[in-house]
Amino acid sequence: MSDAIRAVILGIIEGVTEFLPVSSTGHLLLAERFFHLGEGAFWDSFTVLIQLGAILAIVVLYFKKLWDVAIGMFTGDADARRFVIGVLVAFLPAVVVGLVAGKYIKSMLFNPWVVCFSLIVGGAILLWVDKLDLKAREHDATKFPLLMYLYIGIAQCIAMIPGVSRSGASIVAAMFLGADKRAAAEFSFFLAIPTMIGAFAYDFYKNRSEMTMDHMGIVAIGFVVSFITAIIVVKTFLTYVTRHGFTVFAWWRVIVGTLGLIALALGR
Repeated sequence: MSDAIRAVILGIIEGVTEFLPVSSTGHLLLAERFFHLGEGAFWDSFTVLIQLGAILAIVVLYFKKLWDVAIGMFTGDADARRFVIGVLVAFLPAVVVGLVAGKYIKSMLFNPWVVCFSLIVGGAILLWVDKLDLKAREHDATKFPLLMYLYIGIAQCIAMIPGVSRSGASIVAAMFLGADKRAAAEFSFFLAIPTMIGAFAYDFYKNRSEMTMDHMGIVAIGFVVSFITAIIVVKTFLTYVTRHGFTVFAWWRVIVGTLGLIALALGR
């Protein structure tokens, strides 16, 4: 399989799974393990770098809202400043945990067994949450209480375990704290922006000496594919989850995790 085709496949996986509560990292690790996609140091960086394509999709889809917030920051808009502070507050716990325990987590937990168990447990939690009669008090992701932003950020740290899902953890936490499904999903999108940009910048800086022009071309392919795929998925996901909830994503997690465990038990 050529590197370009591999980049397209991984770009699709990234774009489809980044903002769904199914764990993009988990799916990429399983793709590497069972289909031999993305093996090696470069491909480990590749899967981080193409996340920026998915993040760009959020910037494009929410450009007006993000632009209004950016302008409001410099024109005395208290709501805009409060939202930016809220995002930074939610982002901070992941930075702290990443700096303190990031290497340990990657060395000890980044394996397909952990991914499969996390997918199944996370799926069961989503099924449970979907059946709860949670009373929504917050309907605008830009106007959550500051303490709520912090709690969502703490919950997001659980997603450093591969297979948990960053979006899943933040969505579930937001719903338990009073957000409706759409607002919870949208805030998970906004929180992804600094989180993924930070991961991109760190990984690119760390591996900059190993990036050749050929590597940059492969990254560009994955970037574009993840961008286009993420735009389609995000627009569809918001409409679907508002009407139908998370059941289909929960069962997807359970099925993928179970099939993965069976394959691992058979020595595949």
